[in-house]
Amino acid sequence: MSYIDEATNRLRRPDFERWMDQVSGTGYCAQPVRLVGSTSTFDSRTGDQLAHYTSSSEPDGVTYVRCGNRRAARCPSCSYEYKADMWHLVVAGAAGGSKGVPDSVAEHPLVFATLTAPSFGSVHSARTSSRGLARCRPRAHKLCPHGRPTWCMATHDHDSPAIGEPLCIDCYDYESHISWQWHAPELWRRFVIRLRRELAASLGVSETAARKLVRVQFAKVAEFQRRGAVHFHALIRLDGDGNEANPFPAPRVPTTAAGLANLIQVAAAAVDVIADPLPGESASRRLKWGRQCDARPVHRQVDTEDGRLTDRAVAAYIAKYATKATEDLASTSSGSSRPHIATIRQLVAVAGRAAALDENSSYRLLGRWESMLGFRGHFSTKSRRYSTTLGRLRSARRDWQRKQKTPPIAPDPNLDDSEETTLIISSWSFVGMGWLSAGDAALAAESAAAAREWRLNRRTATQTNNEER
Repeated sequence: MSYIDEATNRLRRPDFERWMDQVSGTGYCAQPVRLVGSTSTFDSRTGDQLAHYTSSSEPDGVTYVRCGNRRAARCPSCSYEYKADMWHLVVAGAAGGSKGVPDSVAEHPLVFATLTAPSFGSVHSARTSSRGLARCRPRAHKLCPHGRPTWCMATHDHDSPAIGEPLCIDCYDYESHISWQWHAPELWRRFVIRLRRELAASLGVSETAARKLVRVQFAKVAEFQRRGAVHFHALIRLDGDGNEANPFPAPRVPTTAAGLANLIQVAAAAVDVIADPLPGESASRRLKWGRQCDARPVHRQVDTEDGRLTDRAVAAYIAKYATKATEDLASTSSGSSRPHIATIRQLVAVAGRAAALDENSSYRLLGRWESMLGFRGHFSTKSRRYSTTLGRLRSARRDWQRKQKTPPIAPDPNLDDSEETTLIISSWSFVGMGWLSAGDAALAAESAAAAREWRLNRRTATQTNNEER
């Protein structure tokens, strides 16, 4: 049976509207989790059952729950929600005034930093000039040791499949690329430590004394460049020494965003990691950040001029990369696979298998990260007191959804407001992933596209109304 016949059969079923309610309840997820079980809600004061739900009452006898995957290539709908959560997390720490972060945080020094990987060989890139697109590599007119040209006279746009591909695949240092991916999290850790030391030195005090005056807070995301090398975008903020009563105090010393940006440049240039040789090699590597280290002050949305970074714009930029992964690099817009990325994955797998045979090798787990091109770090990290957490945002959303489904209970004047008045008993089992048929998946995908278009039109209309005002 074709997926069109399966979709037609679903549309003709009398319980189609209820099934669509389930689809909507998952946020039009592409690969929902299928569960069976039941949930009962009781009044803890009287023992009366307030609500009862069982999966057996649903059209397919299962309950669908959204997968929650952050990758847009896996689930566009869940990644959309994940992106929104990341935006709220980042903007709360940048602008304040929401999610438990006070407005005063917006006055703290804030810098948007980008730390890149070094060069491992010449690759095609999209270059621009005042006249528009510029030639890729027009200057060097000589051949590499393998007889290939080291120049490129073409003008590549940003969607060109050539971007990120080496000019000579034999000259490209794939081994250093893989070693860099593996040690990038350690390089970031050392950068943060060095930044704190540089901050203390600029104040003329010890690190212990500096921690009582000023603290470094940050939110960071990892992005894969088109060449497959990871680099980091981070919002770095200076606070005072906070506590539970006042977790976001202002620094106790006069500091500026411009001064912080200079310290970031100094710290990035100073740190390095001595990496062990890959399996089959004998020499170690000294890994550093690339030369393209950028650090720019961030300004409040309400008092900015053209061309200056704003807190909300940077938060949107960082949140955008929360849904990106290596799946976005593996193929071109035409659907063909990229040989450069395929080569990296193959070498990571080979090196990982070789390292797994040596228990003392620092790369013994490398093979597990083949899908991430050897990058073993979290795509997103933050300091403890930068802002709220993704867990708190999700808990607040679940609590709100639960309140919408649970009948209201009359307040008891004899009970404290903080005392729970309901008891929830649940029993659920996992039975599978995804929709039951290709037709169901096609209907869910069409509904998801319609929902995204509706949200986009609503946002556009709201922006237009605001501009007219």
